Amino acid sequence: MRDIIKQKLPFKRFILTKAEAVELFQKQGADYKLELVSELDNQPISMYQQGDFTDLCRGPHILHTGMVKAFKLLSVAGAYWRGNEHNKMLQRIYGTAFADKKRLKQHLFRLEEAKKRDHRKLGQELDLFSIHPDVGAGLIIYHPKGAMLRNILEDFEKKEHLRRGYQLVMGPQLLKLDLWKKSGHYDNYRENMYFTEIDGRKYGIKPMNCLAHMLIYKSKIRSYRDLPIRYFELGAVYRHEKSGVLHGLMRVRGFTQDDAHILCTPQQLNDEIIGVIDFVQEVMDIFGFSYDIEISTRPAKSIGSDEAWQLATDALYNALNIKGLPYTINEGDGAFYGPKIDVKLRDAIGRSWQCATIQCDFTLPDKFKLCYIGEDGKRHTPVMLHRVILGALERFMGVLIEHYTGAFPLWLSPVQVKVLNITDNQKDYAESVARELIEQDIRAEIDIRGEKIGLKIKDAQLEKIPYMLIIGDKEKDSNQVAVRHRKKGRQATLPLEEFIKQVKTEVNQKSQ
Repeated sequence: MRDIIKQKLPFKRFILTKAEAVELFQKQGADYKLELVSELDNQPISMYQQGDFTDLCRGPHILHTGMVKAFKLLSVAGAYWRGNEHNKMLQRIYGTAFADKKRLKQHLFRLEEAKKRDHRKLGQELDLFSIHPDVGAGLIIYHPKGAMLRNILEDFEKKEHLRRGYQLVMGPQLLKLDLWKKSGHYDNYRENMYFTEIDGRKYGIKPMNCLAHMLIYKSKIRSYRDLPIRYFELGAVYRHEKSGVLHGLMRVRGFTQDDAHILCTPQQLNDEIIGVIDFVQEVMDIFGFSYDIEISTRPAKSIGSDEAWQLATDALYNALNIKGLPYTINEGDGAFYGPKIDVKLRDAIGRSWQCATIQCDFTLPDKFKLCYIGEDGKRHTPVMLHRVILGALERFMGVLIEHYTGAFPLWLSPVQVKVLNITDNQKDYAESVARELIEQDIRAEIDIRGEKIGLKIKDAQLEKIPYMLIIGDKEKDSNQVAVRHRKKGRQATLPLEEFIKQVKTEVNQKSQ
């Protein structure tokens, strides 16, 4: 690699037909590249050459190899060809390259930070979740603290949606195959779906929640006066992800989306998109995330008319322009039924994660013959927005674990307070303190083991519990508690009522 850099070899782009590319890779004996080329349509194929090495690539590239000033090889691992366990196992070498040593050093620091924050490691240490081989890859088992964290997020989501005029709904996990064919999912998405058969009828396990929501809308006649209608569901979905891409909570096969579908008139569309953007901004502020925005346009595999796609795409552009928000264009990465806005949050070490999505859809309401009676007394087709705020709860939990290194803010912590007695003499008082905290809706645990107080404090610190209440004879006799914070250490000795008030204020403010 150093020799190649010294040679300052230029990267030369050229275009081949499919037949020419096949001939080239047959001569080279490049079987894997030959396989990729053989699956392409008869379209011009972009190639790059550097010295005697030729590769398939869209580009762009740097001008020459001499522009690489700093690189480092990171690891070696086995990988199935194309992520499919039925293919050959290959050897994959991971490396990174930068234009200068400073940026390489910064990147390596972030990699070390990422190791410390790995949600799979922290999830085990904090007893949040597990992925058991006997259950299956990409399927999560939540332990009590992980289930509590998830429940906190779900409660937060429900309250935030209800106060914005959403209605809670719930659809079944299985829907007849005919519905998936009607929606276009079978033709455009079936490789990501699971199917089963009941009483001789074929069913699809839902990868998305939109079909049931459309059927709810269609269950009775709607007037323009009823619109917009906003349906919200914490919907469990299943998608067939290849085993090679599964990654802890971040990429799973079974997950729950904070999914909503807004049905509105074309005249209301702009305000509804802006309303979702406002919702996303408020939530990102609560969790302390910065973010970037992309608009993803029509993919090659899609349904609907050119006119419908243009109207939908223009609506997304218009809303972001009104809000004055910067965005980039992600060509051809929209959903098969409509373009979308993707919001990618940035965590504590600058990594980007897919979060909120707003998809604008003129096509499925038409396919399902959804309608409303307009002011003119005639039937009209509504527009549908598919949107999520946090996205998949599993992925968002994984991001939170890594963002906070498992030390969640008080309002999110599965256990907010741990009560620790110094000797058995304070056991009864410690238990009464824990009971009072629980009665006040504060998530509390008690540690009355016959261990030294130093060890109890150390264990609570390792569990990353925000507050510890130390109970000794002095606290027992005065009906008080000695407060210790996981970061600030010993704070003060307070009456329990005052501590409870302090905790509730911090929780209500959702302080970071």
